[in-house]
Amino acid sequence: MSGGDRKLLGRWGETQIADYLCNHGFRLVATNYSCRYGEIDLIAENEIYLVFVEVKLRKNTKYGQAREFVDARKQVKIRTTAELYLSTHSTVLQPRFDVAEVYAPQGIDTIRPEIHYIVNAF
Repeated sequence: MSGGDRKLLGRWGETQIADYLCNHGFRLVATNYSCRYGEIDLIAENEIYLVFVEVKLRKNTKYGQAREFVDARKQVKIRTTAELYLSTHSTVLQPRFDVAEVYAPQGIDTIRPEIHYIVNAF
C-alpha cells in the first residue's frame, strides 16, 4: 500500500470515529491537531470532557489488536501534544485520552466497519 493510500485510509478511519463521537453526544473541536511534539487525530468535547482521541485502523487482528500499537512512547507523545494544545486553548472541561479501533477488512470499501471505542485508555 502506498503512502497516499495509507493516508486516505487513515482519514477514512478518522471520519468513522468522528461520526461515532457526534452520534454519542460529542462535538468535534479539531482534527489532526499537530505541533512539534506530535499529532492528535481527533479532539472532541461534551459537557464534561475534552477528549483527545487516537484512532487506529486495521484490516484485522492478525498482528494484534489495534490498541496495542498505542504503546507507552506513543502515549507520551499524545500527552505532550495535548499539554501544548491546552496551553493555547483554555477550557474548564476535564481532559481525557481515548483510543478508537476501527477494523475494516475491505479498507474504505468496508460497509460496516467494526468500532471498538476505549474510554480513558491511558
